[in-house]
Amino acid sequence: MARATARAVDAVGGYAGGVYLRSGTPGLLLMAVLAGLPGRLMRPWCRLHVNRPFPVAEVYRSGRPVYLGDAEVAMRRFPQLMAGLPFPFASLYVPVRSGATTVGVLLVLRHATRGRPVAATDRRRLEDAAEQLGAELTELERDGTPIRWEGEPLAVRLPAGPARPVRVGHFTWDPGSGDVTADDGTRVMFGTEPVNRPPRTMDELTARLPPEDVAGLWTLGSMVARHEGPRVRRLRLCGPDGRALLLELSGRGSSRELTGVLLDTGGDPVVPEATDRLPRGVFTLDRTGRVTYVNRPAEELLGLTRAELSGRTLAEALPWLAKPAYGDQIRAALFSDDPVYFLARHRASEWLSVAMFPGHDGITVTVSPSGRHTDATEGAGGKRGLPPGSPADRAAVLYRPVALAIALTEAMTARQVSAVVTDELLPAFGGRQLAIYLQHERHLHLAWETGFPRGFLDRFEGIGLDAEAPGAEALATGRPLFFESMEKLAEAYPGTPRDTDVGARAFLPLIASGRPVGSCILGFDQPRGFSPEERTGLTALAGLVAQALQRAQRYDSEAALARGLQDALLPHRLPTVAQVETVGRYLPGTLGMDVGGDWYDVIETGSGLALIIGDVQGHGVAAAATMGQLRSAVRAFTLGGHDPQEIVGATNRLLIDLDPGQFASCCYVLLDPVSGRTQAVRAGHPQPVLRHADGRAEVLELPGGVVLGVDPQASYPVTELSLAPGDMLALFTDGLVEQAGEDIDEGIERLRTALAGVGGVPLAEAADRVIAQAGQDENRPDDVALLLAARLARPC
Repeated sequence: MARATARAVDAVGGYAGGVYLRSGTPGLLLMAVLAGLPGRLMRPWCRLHVNRPFPVAEVYRSGRPVYLGDAEVAMRRFPQLMAGLPFPFASLYVPVRSGATTVGVLLVLRHATRGRPVAATDRRRLEDAAEQLGAELTELERDGTPIRWEGEPLAVRLPAGPARPVRVGHFTWDPGSGDVTADDGTRVMFGTEPVNRPPRTMDELTARLPPEDVAGLWTLGSMVARHEGPRVRRLRLCGPDGRALLLELSGRGSSRELTGVLLDTGGDPVVPEATDRLPRGVFTLDRTGRVTYVNRPAEELLGLTRAELSGRTLAEALPWLAKPAYGDQIRAALFSDDPVYFLARHRASEWLSVAMFPGHDGITVTVSPSGRHTDATEGAGGKRGLPPGSPADRAAVLYRPVALAIALTEAMTARQVSAVVTDELLPAFGGRQLAIYLQHERHLHLAWETGFPRGFLDRFEGIGLDAEAPGAEALATGRPLFFESMEKLAEAYPGTPRDTDVGARAFLPLIASGRPVGSCILGFDQPRGFSPEERTGLTALAGLVAQALQRAQRYDSEAALARGLQDALLPHRLPTVAQVETVGRYLPGTLGMDVGGDWYDVIETGSGLALIIGDVQGHGVAAAATMGQLRSAVRAFTLGGHDPQEIVGATNRLLIDLDPGQFASCCYVLLDPVSGRTQAVRAGHPQPVLRHADGRAEVLELPGGVVLGVDPQASYPVTELSLAPGDMLALFTDGLVEQAGEDIDEGIERLRTALAGVGGVPLAEAADRVIAQAGQDENRPDDVALLLAARLARPC
């Protein structure tokens, strides 16, 4: 995959690329390889569900390539992608197939070709690279390696372009066998001076290099070895002592043996002398975020030596510059070819003007004092120093409402809305604390908090809108309040408790359609200014959050009504019979309306014990109401003395007469507790599972009719069974055995195995064990009903 990514990036003139593969979790794609970009900055995009509105997901679902030549095309087709990465860049995506099955997506990022579509030659080159990768993965699968990925992506450094050779240290290498012969210069620079014997393999020779450099070296070797004709390529490496090394690798014709030439670039006197004369600090980053060069003014300004900076990642060398607050600016320099300017806090009393100049193989960064001190309150968008941000940064302010709006459309409860605000709003503005209060009868009640000290917000619970508190005043007046420092907050509201003496706060009123919904508090751990663009953006975002919360409150009310209705209709107690023990379990769904039309019932009759389970299509109040009607009808027909076939048929006709626009499945079992004789009728419902007393479990094959509510002439045959003492029958709805991307037969087999393994435990504990896995699923789209009935070996 690393070789295919490097090959694809090289073929279409890109600067970064990667591969997504399917994972062991159904519907989840994971980034397996990331080349040319820092993994830390790309972490939010490493996990992607196939149903998300992103190009990678669409390519995987459809099996068709997607080519986005510039930001305008991307914004029209995939607004959520550009909301998260609002920079002018091009991106190309092609499916990776193993046979007829799509197993992943190969992508390449490059600078935008504004107004010009991706050329047909580039499309063909990328598709060829994906086809070759698919063929290689298929071979691996045939050899027993599954095509799926788990864990973090493999970071790969991309090779630079062809160049003239420079010779210092030499080695020869056969990538096929791994055999290597190195001279003393190469071994010394790689930090592998021989003690007893020289290294014989490339793994031994490179044991002290960073893992991404080793992966890049193997990728480069494979590319050069497979190329027909002479080829010379270079790769920058980080030596064990932190000094930068330049590796040149060459091959010729069909020979498998490669020649390596190594240069220690730290001794080049020309570039340091030239940049040391500049009046500002200069350092360079490669495309993985590692420092590759530092001039003398930068050493003095940053207070670190070249040895302390070179070879380290930005997060390791300059953690103050790698903070999330500057993530958009760094991403802008990596994705776009436009310069980026911004202010960054170096020390408590010092801000630096930072300029980033991107190129194909890296970024040149200049830093200089901004003249700004801690008494300035303009924030990163202040008026002193360099102009704030870049065109990409200003675009980010525009796109943030789009990103939040798209994410909020998928949030249905107040908790989900709050989680979206935490995930989307806080990182966008560099916030650390969030609190959301909802208004009820002119009082504010805490609905969500993160980042505040435990119990600190309890003192504000239930405050009135007339209270002298910034959150209440913001909602009462409809005006947002911004405080650049905690001192300014204390001046405006003396006596108001504060959780810290350092930081900044924004209090946003949540108003939807002119009606007060609540108040939102954003906290920052350092003083900061709020530019006019940020104030406008935050105010607009608050309006979107208020509308989503208002919608969520209506949803919560309807869901509560549906839950109450269903709870009232489900049996609270099952009848006690001497020879048979029964246990029922129900779990509502965790997505959508939360409640559906699943039900179960146990009814004592003159001819035996009736066990019923059913599932009404849909969710919400309508499904719960239809479920109640069907349960009442089945109970009435049962107590009227009808046989199982007549009961299911009559219930089918009743549902058609009611015409609720829904259909239902059902399984009806009549069990004689004394003899164990059983009659079963099935209407479009999953087959029951029978666990025998000896521990064997089998899926019954009951002939059945169509679901209820479709055909008034439908017939429902009866199947005769016999339950021996110690046997247990399991009736269930499809929510227990269905998972996204998985055949239902796999879920039924999983249930059969689970039932076979619950021998010797009470029936209630067996039910809890069987349903436990479904209960742990936070993304369960359907509700679950389970009914277990065991014929006792001895009457209780």
